[in-house]
Amino acid sequence: MAPLIALVVGTALARLIGVAGVDALDGWHPALRVGLALMFVVTGMAHFVGRRRADLIAMVPPRLPGPGLLVTLTGVLELVGAIGLLLPATARPAAAGLGLLMLAMFPANVSAARRGLTLAGQPVTPLGTRTALQIVFVATAAAISFGP
Repeated sequence: MAPLIALVVGTALARLIGVAGVDALDGWHPALRVGLALMFVVTGMAHFVGRRRADLIAMVPPRLPGPGLLVTLTGVLELVGAIGLLLPATARPAAAGLGLLMLAMFPANVSAARRGLTLAGQPVTPLGTRTALQIVFVATAAAISFGP
């Protein structure tokens, strides 16, 4: 649930700052970029920190080679993508790339739910809820990629 909270709170705060007079955040499109970037900083950092890293490695479907390397690679891509979202010149391609990354990583979430894995000591998000969240996250990336 932390990624959704980061997305919603980050977007709302950025939008409020825009309304308060910061021109760079004056509009929903730039606010969404900030919210999605914050979400990817939260999720990207988890790829490198303690127990969450071990849990993410366990989530990689068993048929894929090098789960530790895959978790590191996806974490780096998430953090680089978050930076790209904050730069107007790269925001659209960064959002598109992150949208594709989310689609590519979704099977790991499906696998983790089916195998009954945990993340930070809690059961992974149930598949139905995770699918709904994934739709929201990918739709946000698409809105940034194809928005104004």
